[in-house]
Amino acid sequence: MTVPFYVCCQYDDKQCCFVLHEWCAKLPAEVQEYVGHPEHTLFLLTKIPSKFFGVFECAVCELPSNGFAYGCTICDLYVDINCAFIPKEMTHDAHPNHLMSIVKPSAKQSKEICKACKYSMRRNLVSHCPSCNFYIHVECALLLPRVIKHKFDKHPLNLRYEPAENHTSKYFCEICEDEFTPWEWFYHCTTCAQSMHAACVPLILQCEQNTYAKNEKCVYEFLNVKFGGRLEIKDHPHRLAFVQGLESDGRCNKCRRRLQYKMIFKCLECEFALHFKCAYSSVN
Repeated sequence: MTVPFYVCCQYDDKQCCFVLHEWCAKLPAEVQEYVGHPEHTLFLLTKIPSKFFGVFECAVCELPSNGFAYGCTICDLYVDINCAFIPKEMTHDAHPNHLMSIVKPSAKQSKEICKACKYSMRRNLVSHCPSCNFYIHVECALLLPRVIKHKFDKHPLNLRYEPAENHTSKYFCEICEDEFTPWEWFYHCTTCAQSMHAACVPLILQCEQNTYAKNEKCVYEFLNVKFGGRLEIKDHPHRLAFVQGLESDGRCNKCRRRLQYKMIFKCLECEFALHFKCAYSSVN
């Protein structure tokens, strides 16, 4: 970690690996009049006991998380700690001249298209410029890094919101090799004139042969999920590890769907693996 943090005094003896950022340790116990749920107070929860392996879907960014949450138990609504403190107004480099508001989209607004990923605005909260009818998903606006650096490339990659000045020909992703439109946000190296889908940038992926070009959530899908831990199920003799599915994991032993890009439980002793939901049904 590069920021101050607290660690359990039993950590050195490997008896307890509990680690907490200083910022997380000082979170308020409740959030009142939250922009996405003003009718009830949201309370800080270190874990949601009703959720399998503590995993819940954030009501704002719709990403899975098994960390701390702010929740309304009356409405069964949970928000991850990053989305719990989204400001009511924000600015963004993609639309620098106007202040953008965080709003609940109306039925008409939900049909608008995100300028970043080109998917619809069907979300609990979205970023909106009323002057220009400009929309961005909250997660696209806040979770895509402006600059990244790949470990095998000496040049940084910058997030682009429109075609690059030094690159006027067709755009092909350097990772998945598919053609794409440069009006959808992408990463670009001006020195090498190389471009890639924001969804394909190997920022979080465990295996760089994987690509996310057809995945709406991009590389940040599991940003708030801490993998690890073991699960015992009644139909398999070995304990299963909670991991991110890769192409090499093949298909789920229960439903036969692909495991790539999913949260899965995988046996490290044989080739047995299950989707998250299939594992849940196997223990209940």
